[in-house]
Amino acid sequence: MSEFTSPSRKLTHNGIRALIDAAVDKADEMGVPMGIAVANDGARVVGYLLMDGARVLAMESASAKAMTGASHRMPTHAINYDIGMGLAVSTQGKVLPLKGGVPIVIDGFCVGGIGCGSGTGEQDLVVAKAALAAVGAEIPDDDVSEG
Repeated sequence: MSEFTSPSRKLTHNGIRALIDAAVDKADEMGVPMGIAVANDGARVVGYLLMDGARVLAMESASAKAMTGASHRMPTHAINYDIGMGLAVSTQGKVLPLKGGVPIVIDGFCVGGIGCGSGTGEQDLVVAKAALAAVGAEIPDDDVSEG
C-alpha cells in the first residue's frame, strides 16, 4: 500500500439485492410496506425498491437516509436534529437526521448506507437493521441517542 492509497471494500450488486430482499422480508413480516434505498460508499443511491402500498415520497426519505448513513458513517438519528436540518437545506435534502438510516459496515469498512421509510421511525430502523444482519454487517448500538 502506498502513502497515497488506502484499502477499501465495495458493495456488490449481490450485496445490494441481499440488503433489499432482507428489508422487504422484514417489512412484509411487520405488515409495513416501505421504500428501501441502498447507497454506496460514495453516498450514491445504487439500489431502490418501493413496496406496494408504501408512501410514494418514501423514495425521497429512504434515499436521503441511505446517503446520510453512508456519508456520515453513523445512524441518521444520531445526528443533532437542528444541525441535521441545516445540512438537509444546504445539501438540497440529501442529508436527513431521522430514524431509519444506518451505515453498512463490513469487516471494519463502511461500504455504504441503507435507508428505509414509510413506517414510523422505529419501524424504519428495525427494517434497516434486519437488512444489515442479512449481510453480516455491524449492527449499530441501540443506545445511540437521538441528536
